[in-house]
Amino acid sequence: MNMRRGVLAPAAIAAALVTATGAAAQAPPTAATEEAPAVAAEEPTEAVAEPEPEPAPEPPPPPAAPPTISEAIAGGKLILEARLRYEGVDQTRTPVLRDEGEALTLRTRLGWETGEWNGLRGLVEFEDVRQVGSERFSVNVPGAATPPLNGADKARFPIINDPDVTELNRLQLTWTPSAAAVVTLGRQRILIDDQRFVGNVGWRQDEQTFDAVRGDVALGRFKATYAYVTHVNRILGEMKDWDSDSHLLNVTWSPAEALRLQGFVYALDFQNSAPNSSVTKGVKASGKTWVGLFQVAYNATYAQQSDYHGNTAGYDLDYFGADVAGTFDIYTAKLSWESLEGNGTRGFTTPLATVHAFQGWSDAFVQPLGGNKGFVDGIEDLNLSFNIKPRFRRTYFFNTDILVRYHDFNAERTGADLGHEWNVQVQAAITPKLSVAAKYADFQREAFVPVGGAAPPPSRTKVWFTLEYKL
Repeated sequence: MNMRRGVLAPAAIAAALVTATGAAAQAPPTAATEEAPAVAAEEPTEAVAEPEPEPAPEPPPPPAAPPTISEAIAGGKLILEARLRYEGVDQTRTPVLRDEGEALTLRTRLGWETGEWNGLRGLVEFEDVRQVGSERFSVNVPGAATPPLNGADKARFPIINDPDVTELNRLQLTWTPSAAAVVTLGRQRILIDDQRFVGNVGWRQDEQTFDAVRGDVALGRFKATYAYVTHVNRILGEMKDWDSDSHLLNVTWSPAEALRLQGFVYALDFQNSAPNSSVTKGVKASGKTWVGLFQVAYNATYAQQSDYHGNTAGYDLDYFGADVAGTFDIYTAKLSWESLEGNGTRGFTTPLATVHAFQGWSDAFVQPLGGNKGFVDGIEDLNLSFNIKPRFRRTYFFNTDILVRYHDFNAERTGADLGHEWNVQVQAAITPKLSVAAKYADFQREAFVPVGGAAPPPSRTKVWFTLEYKL
């Protein structure tokens, strides 16, 4: 009995403690319980530094003062170019033309382009062409009956139109009132599109420039160029320049990369070269796109030319041009066709074009009218070219470009075969500022001339070696 009481007593005590603990857990907090957090807060804690106030931002520096005129002039850039060229011509001999022609000439350009001042920039550039060695060539308008401009004794040599000359090549003032408009006044270079109708004849040593006022506008996909030309500084120095009252207008709309549309009007009036006066109106579509791994580009042009301001007898002649090119990696193949209509008396002309790039590099079809390429019976030119740009790069030989082209010429009016021509060119950079090029052209006329058709020009072979430096 006593033992049972000894066992039950601890059990009762334990049960009482459990009951008391549960009641305490359920009881509402007392004042002592609510003060417990205050006791805990009195325990030592780590001090927290108050954030320092941020320094006041420095005021932006005042805008730089616009440059003065003298600062704009001094802050410009130097223009310095030198081109040394050898040209050799082997042309079919005649009783007058008895020797091969060759010329070694050096062209130097020196000028200065200013920095911008209130949207204005100025540019002045001088050009000098000098013979190096003997003068074994004639300088003249092709087909002219007059003696060569560099002396009657030079008539026994073929024409190489790089005469000695020192002249003011460019003197222009350019105003850019906004990002959408540019106005250029003075003696300037004008290149429109691919230079088929207006260019600078950059292949010859004496560049063609224009005394003109020109405006260019670009608004989104729309672009327009207009120029009024008062004088044409041609490639024969000042001896054969043209006084001009001419208007050039080209308008372009490019809705997509695959479609670019142009419309143009070139109204040419030359007071001292009336036969070259004309008005040419035309349209052109061009573009490029990708077909798998090939990039395909195309051009299609139509133009109509007629007499202008009564300078010549009335005429109307058409021009058609089309080409398609495919590029894969470093290779490009291009098929082109051009048709310049002729009426038996005169052919379609492009007096202001860079004509060396068209109808063959031999320039066999240059007309007596003053440097145009064409033919009195018209000319159709079907040509195929292949271009490769090798990737190999050497320290002093890179950016190599190789071009081979074949031309087949026919008379547009009669369909007669006029001849064919091979062109080959290799060019590369020696340094970023120095380049070298070798070029070859071989035109072979058709021996048989049908009755009633005009005779094609004589056969000829030309070679060029060029070394050019540009600062």
